[in-house]
Amino acid sequence: MLSCLLEAANGEEVLLACDANEPDLVLMDIAMPGMGGLEALPELKRKHPGTRVLMLSMLASEEHVLQALRLGASGYLLKDAAPAELELSINAVMRGETWLSSAISRPVVDGYMERVSASSAGKGAQGQPLTPRQQEVLRLLAEGRSTKEIAFQLELSIKTIETYRAQIMERLDVHDLAGLVRYAVRNGIIAALDQEGAPHSGDQGNPDCGAAFQCEIIWPCHL
Repeated sequence: MLSCLLEAANGEEVLLACDANEPDLVLMDIAMPGMGGLEALPELKRKHPGTRVLMLSMLASEEHVLQALRLGASGYLLKDAAPAELELSINAVMRGETWLSSAISRPVVDGYMERVSASSAGKGAQGQPLTPRQQEVLRLLAEGRSTKEIAFQLELSIKTIETYRAQIMERLDVHDLAGLVRYAVRNGIIAALDQEGAPHSGDQGNPDCGAAFQCEIIWPCHL
């Protein structure tokens, strides 16, 4: 069931609402009076790391999209997106995936990939390179494979894969799967697009949010 807890007019109200309600999801506009969405996002994620944030904007520039992702957003949706895409984006974000509107996915990813060298794709948060095996495990995790599936594919034990996963998270200073997916997309380890050029969004044949999760959200009041 998808339920809207309350609406907020600016970043300050969003932070207060999160402190009081601990929502599952925040739909946050980049441009708001006073404190904007990108200003509020780091503080929101610091205090409520379990709350997922889907940014809303009229701006499709690579700069704004990548800044939102770097600050902890789980997705970036253009305001002129169809209602069906809004439902798909919420569904994807609540499954721990990263969502980019189809209109911005390809130019953002292509532009970013042009500036990311093969060597930097394997660097950790402190500049330490991931080993080839760690990069392979990261890629499979980011693609949604389970530990058991990865172990079977790489012909390793489940315990070994769990060790690799812990090493990757420690080296990247990332502590959840959604963060690993965002890192892998930003650094070219996986593509944010499927073969048809659509954003990575899981099963797009089922836009019914209520069928996938129970979710309480904070909604921008001026939309």
